[in-house]
Amino acid sequence: DTQQPSTPPSGLRYSQNSQNSQNSQITGSNMNWQLQDAKAKLSELVKLAQRDGPQAITVHGKLAAVVVSGDEFERLAGHKLSFVEYMQRSPLVGIDLHLRRSRSLPRKTRL
Repeated sequence: DTQQPSTPPSGLRYSQNSQNSQNSQITGSNMNWQLQDAKAKLSELVKLAQRDGPQAITVHGKLAAVVVSGDEFERLAGHKLSFVEYMQRSPLVGIDLHLRRSRSLPRKTRL
């Protein structure tokens, strides 16, 4: 009997497969795979991820990995700006700031 995580991660739906509790039967709505089945039917798993959304892979009934389409990965990962790019896109670019440093003496402290 396959155990499923009590609460699936956000955006995942798990489907019970009553036809065979030892091995998952591959259907268009199956989004929960045992590792052995995922390895054996990787190309089908990838196609389902592209067509139907994220596919969960479990090991001993616990969520181990999630396969998503390349488009979904790109959307989630997004383009990370370098520090230079971030600064160049600042709304302050082009503003002429005249900053002056205070010439006052530092305050006295006790050590």
